[in-house]
Amino acid sequence: MKSYSDYGISIPSGSSGEIKTTCPQCSASRKKKHLKVLNVNLDKNVWHCWHCGWSGGLKDGIFQEAKIKVVYSRPKIKASTNLSAFWLKWLQNRGISEKTAKENGVFNETVYMTQVESEVDAIVWPVFVNSEPVNCKYRDKDKNFRMCAGCERALYGYDHIQEDCLIWVEGEMDKLSFYEAGFKSCVSVPDGAPAVNTKNYSLKFAYLEAAKDKIEPIKKHIIAVDMDEPGQKLKNELIRRLGNEKCYVINWPEGCKDANDALLKYGKEYLINAIESAKPAPIEGIFYIEDVFDELIELYQNGEVGGLCAGWPNLDPLYSVRAGDFTVITGIPSHGKSEWLDDLMVRLAKNHGQRYAICSPENQPLQLHLKKIAEKWTGRPFFEYQNDRMTIPELINACDEMRNHFSFLLPEEPTIDCILSLARSEVYRNGINGLVIDPWNELEHSRPPSQTETEYISDSLRKLRRFARNNNIHLWIVAHPTKMQKKRGPNNEILEEYAIPTPYDIAGAAHWRNKADNCITVYRNREDTEVHVQKIRIKEVGKIGVAKFKYKVGTGQYLALNQP
Repeated sequence: MKSYSDYGISIPSGSSGEIKTTCPQCSASRKKKHLKVLNVNLDKNVWHCWHCGWSGGLKDGIFQEAKIKVVYSRPKIKASTNLSAFWLKWLQNRGISEKTAKENGVFNETVYMTQVESEVDAIVWPVFVNSEPVNCKYRDKDKNFRMCAGCERALYGYDHIQEDCLIWVEGEMDKLSFYEAGFKSCVSVPDGAPAVNTKNYSLKFAYLEAAKDKIEPIKKHIIAVDMDEPGQKLKNELIRRLGNEKCYVINWPEGCKDANDALLKYGKEYLINAIESAKPAPIEGIFYIEDVFDELIELYQNGEVGGLCAGWPNLDPLYSVRAGDFTVITGIPSHGKSEWLDDLMVRLAKNHGQRYAICSPENQPLQLHLKKIAEKWTGRPFFEYQNDRMTIPELINACDEMRNHFSFLLPEEPTIDCILSLARSEVYRNGINGLVIDPWNELEHSRPPSQTETEYISDSLRKLRRFARNNNIHLWIVAHPTKMQKKRGPNNEILEEYAIPTPYDIAGAAHWRNKADNCITVYRNREDTEVHVQKIRIKEVGKIGVAKFKYKVGTGQYLALNQP
């Protein structure tokens, strides 16, 4: 029988009901290691960390991850919600009237501020969902902030959302600024924009899924976030998830970082005009010079941007993974195409915090595919191998980490349209960075009688490539060759071994080679595995060449061999 201690969770003796304790997953890496960020419901035997998102539970002593309802605390809001003269004056100096503040429930009270480890007078922005308070944001006069521990991270202004138009900002004062200008349908993202170098950036958008029913019917989104680097990355991610066709963008003028700066410097009329003149987000096929002018200047100053490297010293100079690109992988059956691609994704997930959706009809049942990924993740064999095997705690910990990086698409009918529909949901819900279709040959291809196979493949690859670029993800397609030829010796004699396939050996021939940004062949010879990079469209991504690997039996990992 497992207990909380087996998962590193400390439960004080005699505890009952719902308690808070430190999180074994993230507390050690936090500056305030003693903060109790893990909510544990001892009656239901479930837990959830409001900082890193780790959730789980015990059922008959066995760890359960699926179908565990997150347990959130509720903030305690005092009966009197008046604003003191100090905070009224502070709001007025920021262009916010007492009327706007009260209609948004703003008040002040004495709270404990962790940064100074003492109680201070703070202004409070309560967060309501369906008229119920779910969290509070606090700020003291020294610009220290905090939110309620263990409470839901929800959109500030959730109850003001209207279907015709929604404005997105990244601060409570920006939300109040638009309210002051007459726009109530405005929300501020919780915690502001994530830092640019946040490793698991896609995990910072759980509030979108929580508000999905409210957000999906909205006809128009206006993105009016900060002009700094984190704000612009947030803008791009919101556009990617909400859909370019629905999004419009406000760029603040020189000297203004956000909506509140614009209100103070130019007044309400400027915000009204900014909403009316918001520019539509770019849509594929329609471009104006101003749409790409900043990118043009950046290209001039910094050159083309390459992709992410997996950390194989022999392959990194040849191939990197860039968002929006399409890579086709081929090779002789059983030569390790899928295994190598899984190892590539594991490395990218661990090194760069990437998240991927995988549609792999060949790798079924799913638990067998998870077994392979867990071996690569831990570097330990799943089953007994050479007196070594991963432990149950190692497997549980690996699954807990892997769930933040992988999801699996298993439609009943694996058609291209079904896969892309599910992938689009994962772009919105989890901000996936890549999609794997493995293999192409296992999909259900409904080709019209009037269309040739070559025409069908051309149209399908065009649709898939467009999806990758529109959603700024990397697309991998594994495709088996249909034509395999034996090697020939120095006298043109036929040898036993097969020749190294190319994209031209896949059904549909030239379209695979022409439409892909990158082409890779995985080829296993007697001694090692060779990864042949046969096409690279953009030189900053890599170059044509061969990298050799040793396949590690037991863990399914690929170890780079020294290259001359």
